[in-house]
Amino acid sequence: MLPEIYQEMGISSEVYQLGEEILSSLKERFREIDKIAEYNQLKVLKAMQECKVSEACLSGTTGYGYNDMGRDTLEEVYAKIFGTEDALVRPQITCGTHALALALMSNLRPGDELLSPVGKPYDTLEEVIGIRPSKGSLREYGISYRQVDLLPDGNFDYEEIRKAINPNTKMVTIQRSKGYQTRPTLSVARIGELITFIKKIKPDILCMVDNCYGEFVEKLEPSQVGADLIVGSLIKNPGGGLAPIGGYLAGKKEAVENAAYRLTSPGLGKEVGASLGILSSFYQGLFLAPTVTAGALKGAIFAANLFEKSGFQVVPDSRESRHDIIQAVTFGCAEGVIAFCKGIQKAAPVDSFVVPEPWDMPGYDSQVIMAAGAFISGSSIELSADGPIKPPYSVYFQGGLTWQHAKFGILSAYQSVKDAGIFTR
Repeated sequence: MLPEIYQEMGISSEVYQLGEEILSSLKERFREIDKIAEYNQLKVLKAMQECKVSEACLSGTTGYGYNDMGRDTLEEVYAKIFGTEDALVRPQITCGTHALALALMSNLRPGDELLSPVGKPYDTLEEVIGIRPSKGSLREYGISYRQVDLLPDGNFDYEEIRKAINPNTKMVTIQRSKGYQTRPTLSVARIGELITFIKKIKPDILCMVDNCYGEFVEKLEPSQVGADLIVGSLIKNPGGGLAPIGGYLAGKKEAVENAAYRLTSPGLGKEVGASLGILSSFYQGLFLAPTVTAGALKGAIFAANLFEKSGFQVVPDSRESRHDIIQAVTFGCAEGVIAFCKGIQKAAPVDSFVVPEPWDMPGYDSQVIMAAGAFISGSSIELSADGPIKPPYSVYFQGGLTWQHAKFGILSAYQSVKDAGIFTR
């Protein structure tokens, strides 16, 4: 009955059969993903048991949030999972960009310099840093910025990184995922090699990793290979699709404490911040995160194989190892990006009837189109796709709370691109 219901939902028999042919070649690869998910599932469970998560931890607090046992225990769980001294996990952190800004602004002081050894950061960080002028940026506070681009083959430019590090270099920011670029995502092993190189030059540099989209994709996290601080969003991988808001920082105790004082107030830090009755979603979402991430990862690999077979450039390609859940597909024209996003939106459980259009989204330097019919607004661990309307006209696909939904979403996007005549251009 599967082909019939797919056809009822807009997927032609030709597209369905192509998808089935590709899936038959991915069985062993999917089996390996399931093994990593099993390892990470047990790692999360072990942390929850060792931290003695109890039913009382699922209740919330209001007001100041003093003595919030559930909040404090959750932060212990995060620290244990990521192998760090401390963690800050709060609903008051509104998004990934906020979490990154919090980490930077709390650990840098006027006269310090921030270095990105992996090239241009994600678009929304440009205004945080002050690359594009913005109120309250690091630049306005006298914090300078320097970057070293990756080499054409995607490798680190170690010689230029060595030259860029100077007495004022206080902090290094390493973006694990590709953002709106077509460079490779960085593996945990490569991040570890880069941090080791940097620390040999200047041991007291604080190395921060933007871990968004990478949690639970591998068995190790960047904090286990030398990162002093890792940062992410709870409406991506670690929230498991249940966290309605929030972000986390995990790392060295001093760096996390600095962030807590910046988030609340000097003298208060982690002691305040009510959890407002959403802790059960944070705990349960974290518990489900390894398997939800595995489903999204399968969807990304399926997408790469499907679109590469039809002649489009994909990053990562169909055979590369995976280090985050994002899949880029380059169309070379705005119509391809738009058609793909329309197909993803059509496959959504929420707002499937809505037609996404490019718009001037805050924090970006060009129009952006986003497809996301999600239970949690903006949740990119749910089936979603987005991309800037500018050359090389690439779309970035991620998410799917279940593998089955990710599969249908990709077939819907493929059908939409095919129906728009993009294949013949």
